[in-house]
Amino acid sequence: MSAPLTFLAFIILVPAAVAMALRNLIHSALLLIASWAGIAALYFWAGAEFVALAQVLIYVGAVSMIVLFAVLLTRHSRTDTGFAPESIGRAFAGLLAGGAVLGILLGAVLSTPLQQARTPRPTVTVLQLGTELMARHTVSLLVIGVLLTVALLGSVVIAAHERGSDQEDAG
Repeated sequence: MSAPLTFLAFIILVPAAVAMALRNLIHSALLLIASWAGIAALYFWAGAEFVALAQVLIYVGAVSMIVLFAVLLTRHSRTDTGFAPESIGRAFAGLLAGGAVLGILLGAVLSTPLQQARTPRPTVTVLQLGTELMARHTVSLLVIGVLLTVALLGSVVIAAHERGSDQEDAG
């Protein structure tokens, strides 16, 4: 394995593993953002600039902000974070299911023969993709942006309404 690939794997996997181990949701979300940025760097290293830029815009930018808003707006208190007795069984079932999926995926990957691509690589640049998206698909991009904004605002309103009714019930 080459040094850049090893470094990128480290940048991707370590923050994701630490995020799973932490109990603080904000720190876990920030580490997940670092992992997503590492995936974008992997795409840049592989020569897929457009996919890397999309990764940065969508996951590092939009999805991470939605996750942080959701965590900050729906969090009640530190007393709500206790372990339920049935959570150990759920964790064991999750690990068992994850191990089964990992075994199936590893079996599929290891049994698949590697072949060289017979078709030449496409010579589309990021500029050409951006021009195509902003020429023929401008309306689609604007509609998707409006839908994502409405969904984010709706989640904020729902979370604020639920938090307000919880505080009224307590008072």
